Amino acid sequence: MGTDHHATVRRHWETCEARDWEGLGDTVSADVVYEMPQTRERLRGREAYVRFNREYPGDWHLNITRVVADAEGAVSWANVTVGEEHLTGIAFFTFDDEGRIATVQDFWPEPYDPPAGRAQLAERA
Repeated sequence: MGTDHHATVRRHWETCEARDWEGLGDTVSADVVYEMPQTRERLRGREAYVRFNREYPGDWHLNITRVVADAEGAVSWANVTVGEEHLTGIAFFTFDDEGRIATVQDFWPEPYDPPAGRAQLAERA
């Protein structure tokens, strides 16, 4: 099937940002599995996934920095704000036979200071 996984992931995040919950549901399979390895949480099913995003607390917004996709899956890099807090999110996706998102694994890395002894090698952004 000539599914465009890149476009599906973009649409997925655009519907989240727009709070278009029906549109978000259209991007995922009925039995989507959403995993957050850092908190060891797993959600199963479209209804739970959409509800999780709809009810996420705070005034959050996201801006997608990059999406990379191929026939096997996709990954996205998002800059997210929740009120005054700025976060980076990385999500890995797989797809079902109809091109809908079948699994999402979400990672939220925390920034940290580099180890001592590298200052002469690297710039700080």
